[in-house]
Amino acid sequence: MPHIVDIHVGKKIRQRRWLIGMTQQTLGETVGIKFQQIQKYETGANRVSASRLWDIAKALGMPVASFFEGIEEQCEVGSDCGSRAGNNMPGDLLGDREAMELVRSYYAIPENQRRRLYELARVLSDAG
Repeated sequence: MPHIVDIHVGKKIRQRRWLIGMTQQTLGETVGIKFQQIQKYETGANRVSASRLWDIAKALGMPVASFFEGIEEQCEVGSDCGSRAGNNMPGDLLGDREAMELVRSYYAIPENQRRRLYELARVLSDAG
Protein backbone atom coordinates (compact mmCIF):
# COMPACT_ATOMS: atom_id res chain seq x y z
CA MET A 1 0.00 0.00 0.00
CA PRO A 2 1.43 3.40 -0.96
CA HIS A 3 2.56 5.73 1.82
CA ILE A 4 0.41 8.82 2.43
CA VAL A 5 3.39 11.11 1.66
CA ASP A 6 3.99 9.42 -1.70
CA ILE A 7 0.30 9.85 -2.57
CA HIS A 8 0.38 13.52 -1.50
CA VAL A 9 3.51 14.29 -3.53
CA GLY A 10 2.06 12.46 -6.54
CA LYS A 11 -1.14 14.51 -6.34
CA LYS A 12 0.89 17.72 -6.23
CA ILE A 13 2.81 16.65 -9.33
CA ARG A 14 -0.41 15.82 -11.19
CA GLN A 15 -2.14 19.04 -10.09
CA ARG A 16 0.69 21.29 -11.19
CA ARG A 17 1.27 19.40 -14.45
CA TRP A 18 -2.41 19.54 -15.30
CA LEU A 19 -2.74 23.20 -14.27
CA ILE A 20 0.03 24.30 -16.63
CA GLY A 21 -1.29 22.06 -19.42
CA MET A 22 1.68 19.70 -19.58
CA THR A 23 1.20 16.06 -20.57
CA GLN A 24 2.74 13.13 -18.74
CA GLN A 25 4.70 12.43 -21.92
CA THR A 26 6.19 15.94 -21.99
CA LEU A 27 7.08 15.88 -18.30
CA GLY A 28 8.67 12.46 -18.68
CA GLU A 29 10.74 13.59 -21.65
CA THR A 30 11.81 16.74 -19.81
CA VAL A 31 13.13 14.80 -16.81
CA GLY A 32 14.43 11.85 -18.85
CA ILE A 33 11.95 9.08 -17.96
CA LYS A 34 8.97 7.38 -19.60
CA PHE A 35 5.45 8.71 -19.10
CA GLN A 36 4.48 5.43 -17.38
CA GLN A 37 6.86 6.33 -14.57
CA ILE A 38 5.16 9.73 -14.23
CA GLN A 39 1.83 7.86 -13.94
CA LYS A 40 3.26 5.74 -11.12
CA TYR A 41 4.57 8.81 -9.33
CA GLU A 42 1.22 10.60 -9.65
CA THR A 43 -0.70 7.70 -8.11
CA GLY A 44 1.84 7.19 -5.35
CA ALA A 45 2.55 3.66 -6.59
CA ASN A 46 6.26 4.55 -6.88
CA ARG A 47 8.20 6.89 -4.63
CA VAL A 48 9.96 9.86 -6.17
CA SER A 49 13.64 10.10 -5.28
CA ALA A 50 14.99 13.42 -4.04
CA SER A 51 16.98 14.05 -7.22
CA ARG A 52 14.03 13.15 -9.45
CA LEU A 53 11.73 15.40 -7.38
CA TRP A 54 14.23 18.21 -7.90
CA ASP A 55 14.12 17.64 -11.68
CA ILE A 56 10.31 17.48 -11.70
CA ALA A 57 10.04 20.68 -9.66
CA LYS A 58 12.34 22.45 -12.12
CA ALA A 59 10.34 21.14 -15.11
CA LEU A 60 7.06 22.26 -13.52
CA GLY A 61 8.45 25.64 -12.46
CA MET A 62 7.77 25.24 -8.75
CA PRO A 63 9.83 25.01 -5.56
CA VAL A 64 10.54 21.51 -4.24
CA ALA A 65 9.02 22.41 -0.86
CA SER A 66 5.63 23.04 -2.48
CA PHE A 67 5.20 19.28 -2.98
CA PHE A 68 4.93 18.93 0.78
CA GLU A 69 2.60 21.84 1.50
CA GLY A 70 -0.47 20.67 3.38
CA ILE A 71 0.94 17.27 4.30
CA GLU A 72 0.66 18.04 8.01
CA GLU A 73 -3.10 18.36 7.61
CA GLN A 74 -3.43 15.00 5.85
CA CYS A 75 -5.66 12.47 7.54
CA GLU A 76 -4.68 8.99 8.61
CA VAL A 77 -4.70 6.45 5.79
CA GLY A 78 -8.22 5.08 5.47
CA SER A 79 -10.01 7.98 7.16
CA ASP A 80 -12.51 10.20 5.38
CA CYS A 81 -10.72 13.56 5.01
CA GLY A 82 -13.50 15.17 2.98
CA SER A 83 -16.48 14.78 5.27
CA ARG A 84 -17.12 17.97 7.17
CA ALA A 85 -20.58 19.02 8.30
CA GLY A 86 -22.07 21.70 6.09
CA ASN A 87 -19.26 21.50 3.53
CA ASN A 88 -20.08 20.11 0.09
CA MET A 89 -16.56 20.48 -1.33
CA PRO A 90 -14.62 17.33 -2.20
CA GLY A 91 -11.87 16.36 0.23
CA ASP A 92 -9.23 16.74 -2.49
CA LEU A 93 -10.41 19.94 -4.15
CA LEU A 94 -7.51 20.25 -6.57
CA GLY A 95 -7.75 16.55 -7.38
CA ASP A 96 -11.25 17.18 -8.72
CA ARG A 97 -11.06 17.60 -12.52
CA GLU A 98 -13.96 20.06 -12.64
CA ALA A 99 -12.32 22.26 -10.02
CA MET A 100 -9.01 22.20 -11.88
CA GLU A 101 -10.73 23.13 -15.15
CA LEU A 102 -12.47 25.98 -13.36
CA VAL A 103 -9.16 27.28 -11.95
CA ARG A 104 -7.47 27.05 -15.35
CA SER A 105 -10.37 28.85 -17.04
CA TYR A 106 -10.47 31.48 -14.29
CA TYR A 107 -6.84 32.44 -14.84
CA ALA A 108 -7.37 32.60 -18.60
CA ILE A 109 -9.80 35.52 -18.08
CA PRO A 110 -8.30 39.04 -18.26
CA GLU A 111 -7.46 40.36 -14.80
CA ASN A 112 -10.10 43.12 -14.60
CA GLN A 113 -12.88 40.73 -15.62
CA ARG A 114 -11.48 38.03 -13.36
CA ARG A 115 -11.74 40.35 -10.36
CA ARG A 116 -15.38 41.10 -11.18
CA LEU A 117 -16.12 37.38 -11.54
CA TYR A 118 -14.46 36.75 -8.19
CA GLU A 119 -16.63 39.36 -6.50
CA LEU A 120 -19.75 37.89 -8.12
CA ALA A 121 -18.86 34.41 -6.87
CA ARG A 122 -18.35 35.75 -3.34
CA VAL A 123 -21.75 37.47 -3.39
CA LEU A 124 -23.48 34.36 -4.74
CA SER A 125 -21.86 32.06 -2.18
CA ASP A 126 -22.91 34.36 0.68
CA ALA A 127 -26.50 34.42 -0.62
CA GLY A 128 -27.03 30.69 0.06
